[in-house]
Amino acid sequence: MTLSALASSFRDSTTESAVRAALRDNPDGVLEVIANEHSVPYRDVLDCLPSANAAAAPKESFDGIWEDLTGWGTVVFIVHTADGVFETECTIPPGTHARGYFNIHGDSPLGGHLKIERCAAIYFVDRPFFKRRSCSLQFINGEGQAMFKIFVGRDADKNLKPDQLARFEALRAATASAKND
Repeated sequence: MTLSALASSFRDSTTESAVRAALRDNPDGVLEVIANEHSVPYRDVLDCLPSANAAAAPKESFDGIWEDLTGWGTVVFIVHTADGVFETECTIPPGTHARGYFNIHGDSPLGGHLKIERCAAIYFVDRPFFKRRSCSLQFINGEGQAMFKIFVGRDADKNLKPDQLARFEALRAATASAKND
């Protein structure tokens, strides 16, 4: 699936141009802030990133992606809402589908129940954040908002963990499609 296959909600080309200008002027800015400032869904901001920075996998890839993530070791799991940013360093535990949820269980601080049927796409995002490369998988719902994000972990020197980065890049290549810039 290409990024352009996902429905854009831009009201007009002026709004889209403004979002692209914001990304160009502040390439490591907070994407949620850009979405809020321009009154567009978060997904629309992701769609404005160059293909080197964002690629989407179809929601049908969820099970395979999640299974792969369970072998990455400690990552950073983030939920970012208008009310706060919640982060936990954890391993991704396995899960099972039952009773309308994807139930996460295992030996990890992370546990719970996801309405994964609400997932519309999984974005692989590779872009600077505070002048450092940052790589994440971002699970986007049908309203174009982030459900949660999983970031490649960092070592003691704040560098991306090489083994996780290699797995991120391989998983992106195997599951995601980039848009045409």
